[in-house]
Amino acid sequence: MLEIRKSNDRGLADHGWLKSYHTFSFANYYDPNHMGFGPLRVINEDRVDPGQGFGTHGHRDMEIISYVLDGSLAHKDSMGNGSALRYGDVQRMSAGTGVLHSEFNPSASAPVHFLQIWIEPNVKGIEPSYEEKHFDAVSKQGRLRLIASPDGRDGSVLIHQDAMLYASILNGGDHVKYELAPERIAYVHVIRGRVKVNGVELTGGDALKVSREDAVTLVDAEAAEVLLFDLPS
Repeated sequence: MLEIRKSNDRGLADHGWLKSYHTFSFANYYDPNHMGFGPLRVINEDRVDPGQGFGTHGHRDMEIISYVLDGSLAHKDSMGNGSALRYGDVQRMSAGTGVLHSEFNPSASAPVHFLQIWIEPNVKGIEPSYEEKHFDAVSKQGRLRLIASPDGRDGSVLIHQDAMLYASILNGGDHVKYELAPERIAYVHVIRGRVKVNGVELTGGDALKVSREDAVTLVDAEAAEVLLFDLPS
């Protein structure tokens, strides 16, 4: 079964300094038909103005992944971590028993554009932890590059859930097929460009829920960057 989530149907929060598109219900945006997909709970596409950001706030019992698309995102947290993320950087924070952090655009002139992803963990009350890795564009071209997994294999960041997250950059004749194991579901989020997923044409901001299917195929791409989530149903 395939279900399309169009970009323009997402919730929009416009705070002036922040414009955020919510794929699933989040904060003041509520849609009972879009509460999440399996353990995938949040995909927010955020654009933050220069010199602005999210002040210190708390999280607990959530796997939080930041995927930077353009610009720079500065991060500080109560575990003592602090860094500036740029395109290709992936940050994973396991909030566990509780963590405080802030996110800020340190540039005086350029906005930052990034995805914030929340995945519900399969274990609660763990000690908070943090990880950050870089995945260059070459490693994602024409293939699915594993960037998050429950065991940190292939250099991916480790998340506390039986879920895998892949990133891919596709163009022209690229053809990618991903086999889905029984009882698994997939969520494909198109970051930018154009690609056909299981016969459905999607463009930037669009997504596709995939359930009761044997595989996910990505073809006929044009300057596409894509995230694919392999999730428990």
